Amino acid sequence: MLRLKIILQSKKFIVFSILFILTYVLFFTKVVKYNSKYSDKTKNVSGIVIDFNIDGDKLNLLIKAQEKVKCTYYIKDEKEKDYLVNNLFLGTLVYLEGNFSVPNNNTIPNTFNYKKYLYNKKIYKIIEIDKIILDNSKIDMWNDIKNNIFKKLKNYSSFNYLQAFILGDNSYIADDVYEIYRSNGVTHLFAVSGMHVSILVGFIIYILNKFKIKDILINVIVILFLSFFMFLTGFSASVIRAGLLYIFLLINKKIGLNLNTLIVLYLVLFILLLINPFYVFDLGFIYSFMTAFGLIIFNKKIQGGYIKKIMLVSTIAFMFSLPITLYNFYEFNLLTILNNIIIVPFVSIGLFPLALITFIFPFLDILLVYGIKILEFINSTLNVFSINIIVAKINIVFIFIYYIGVYLIYKKGYRYIGLLVLLVFIFKLVPFLDNNNYVYYLDVGQGDASLIITENRKDIVMIDTGGKIDFQKKDWQKRNKEFNLADNIITFLKSLGINTVDLLVITHGDKDHLGYAKDILKSINIKALMLNNNQDNSLEKQLRQNVKISCKNIYQGKYVNINNINDYIGSDENDSSLVLNVTLDNKNFLFMGDAPKKVEQHILKKYKFKPSILKLGHHGSNTSSDFNFLNSYKPKYAIISAGRNNRYNHPAKETVDALNKLKIDYFNTQTCGTIKFIFRRNEEKIIFYTP
Repeated sequence: MLRLKIILQSKKFIVFSILFILTYVLFFTKVVKYNSKYSDKTKNVSGIVIDFNIDGDKLNLLIKAQEKVKCTYYIKDEKEKDYLVNNLFLGTLVYLEGNFSVPNNNTIPNTFNYKKYLYNKKIYKIIEIDKIILDNSKIDMWNDIKNNIFKKLKNYSSFNYLQAFILGDNSYIADDVYEIYRSNGVTHLFAVSGMHVSILVGFIIYILNKFKIKDILINVIVILFLSFFMFLTGFSASVIRAGLLYIFLLINKKIGLNLNTLIVLYLVLFILLLINPFYVFDLGFIYSFMTAFGLIIFNKKIQGGYIKKIMLVSTIAFMFSLPITLYNFYEFNLLTILNNIIIVPFVSIGLFPLALITFIFPFLDILLVYGIKILEFINSTLNVFSINIIVAKINIVFIFIYYIGVYLIYKKGYRYIGLLVLLVFIFKLVPFLDNNNYVYYLDVGQGDASLIITENRKDIVMIDTGGKIDFQKKDWQKRNKEFNLADNIITFLKSLGINTVDLLVITHGDKDHLGYAKDILKSINIKALMLNNNQDNSLEKQLRQNVKISCKNIYQGKYVNINNINDYIGSDENDSSLVLNVTLDNKNFLFMGDAPKKVEQHILKKYKFKPSILKLGHHGSNTSSDFNFLNSYKPKYAIISAGRNNRYNHPAKETVDALNKLKIDYFNTQTCGTIKFIFRRNEEKIIFYTP
């Protein structure tokens, strides 16, 4: 044991093992390329259900076949939904018919990349299911245990929180509620990790001691329980880290190795990366290890009374996790530490232990429900006072300097926290030193949204926001969690360090041009608004109520000039759509909104200029982009914004043929994703964010 202890503590072992694991991870995650065993032509597959979720009329499945496959099925009617709810379980053998495809990359910069996320989970194909058959004859014992626990939890009124606290599954907590938890910086309470494991283990040890069971047997029971708990929570990275660290520390103590806790944590990290090198891309894994690392090395500095200790623990956890938060979410709440001081004790001392007891004694469910209501009230109240700081996407330089600052705090004391504050402030100012001009044509599906940013952030203008037409659904079809592209647009704006837009232009009142505006207004400050000259619809009226300044037809910015050149006023939204002549960096940009051919003809008679970039009207449909109009203006580039596989078959063949015949280079968001133009004096660059 002494020899093993010497080896594990030696600098040579640490250095060699770090170099080895870095090489190992890089090789298996970056050098080796993994491909699916299925082709796009595959139509049938069978496999075992390893995860599923039924939300409204949508079923999400993860199955284990020749490889893991992510599946989506849209439920046809309420009767079929009832059948699936009552007959689909973990371990169910499913026979599927459908269409295989490769998941898409994110097409809006700096947003969640679903394709990479799945790839890092070793999922290379997705399938949209047409037909599903269930077979429950071969469900194994372990899945049966999971199913019974899940079935029991569903009978509780506090089901959504019991799922989060006991199984680490927060998907049943309402999106709007969970978003407030995220804004307050306390979502770690719902990702089962160190705190939850400590409470669980303490709870078990307390009960076993009451029965005067010997220590060695208690340790064996705890290890077996933690192993089962890791299985129960689907071996999530944070639970594995917490569980294995406890088990390793226990073994370390019992066999007399007495290794430093930091070395034990490193051994857990080494083993987990050896098993699955793709853990380095798992946010739960990164957060868990970084906060654990911080709390261990600062352990001796965590002294004082209970409140002071909670404050120091919250400060250290926040300090070590901040770069991860900024890199992925581009903002943080200045009051996160205070929020944790208030909420963590309430959950760790009250709500989480109550959840464990409630699982055993169901009659306490009503008490847990009241506790949850109090938690949500505290959460909402704290959010009213939140101070969210948005910082543009950070880079490796920031992270390197930041952790040097953390090292100085460790060595010299908390007075060096000012260095970290200064670093964040400097990086917040970096975008204002950029003297490029940017024009983004965002891929918002079947809709329009563009963003203009002038040098040094003197002008930030958004033209349309995109939007989705909602169709009336029956109660059984309504989903708790609905993907909202507005969230991606907001994330994108934050990733650029934008918390204020100088001007929002809505070309007309159709929902695919302004539908996401109300969501954006909740997170981004809008200084001024420009609407068309037609009568406002209900959505436009809401915007006018929320934005104090209104511009009419002309906007004079510091570096950008915007002029509406369609003066038509009528009952048809498309006819009265704003047509914007934008002047920027000695270039003309023309944004046609949904203006039809008759408006184009009117403009052609009245205005003579040569646009550098023409944003085609009405998503490239045959109601716009008249051949003579295109031929007369002959732009350098044309832009089409249309959704993939849209029901209107935009862009029209007629439009594409006209562009090709006139030899006008055009870019379509369907294939190019978001299109980014960068201008600086006579320099020009185009970047595509392809699916």
